[in-house]
Amino acid sequence: MNARRDIIEGIRAATPGMLAATPFGLLFGALAVDNGFTVGEAVLMSATVFAGASQMVGIDLFGDRVAPWLIVLSIFAVNFRHVLYSAAMSRHMRGWSTLQRYLGFFVLIDPHYAETEKRAETGRPITFVWFITGGVAFYIMWVVEGWLGAVFGRLVENPAAYGVDFLLPIYFLGLVMGFRKRANWLPVVIASAAASIAAYALVGSPWHVSLGALAGIVVAAVIGAPAAPAEEG
Repeated sequence: MNARRDIIEGIRAATPGMLAATPFGLLFGALAVDNGFTVGEAVLMSATVFAGASQMVGIDLFGDRVAPWLIVLSIFAVNFRHVLYSAAMSRHMRGWSTLQRYLGFFVLIDPHYAETEKRAETGRPITFVWFITGGVAFYIMWVVEGWLGAVFGRLVENPAAYGVDFLLPIYFLGLVMGFRKRANWLPVVIASAAASIAAYALVGSPWHVSLGALAGIVVAAVIGAPAAPAEEG
């Protein structure tokens, strides 16, 4: 009974992110084909990388015929935040087996991490069934979107011009705002945003993503956790 409830709640938690990412997934497939990928190659990239921003960076670099090691390094730079997610998620995975952890880390993406933290704040357990259900649902949807975009994207001239990918940043902004009641939320967000903007201007994409995240972590570490109230008596 609990497993069935976790499956339903896992899909429900993943649904807003899946809907917000739909234009982005379709856009990736269309742009991948436009940059010389076959439909199969576009689907393979979605299935193995499973990270929208990294895939966008990848198709741009493939199109520019950049050295393979630089492509790998650039994608790692964009995805470095997932290392931080994994470290933060470890406390929720204490009862999981090693295989369950590996599977969970594979589907650990931005929206799923945020939904996990929101669930943990309410005191509900982060079970493997709940987590993997939402992650796999998102994964399947993402791969299907990449395939649809690759197959039908050729029918749309210059798909990037429609700007439908703006839905995903709005969704992420909503996720960030959902944590605004946490202690020291504002200085961490300001530091991360400022560092990301500065890095984008000075270093360029994709490094601004990881540098902004690192700046937020440094500020959070310097500020530290709020002191616990002293007990009376």
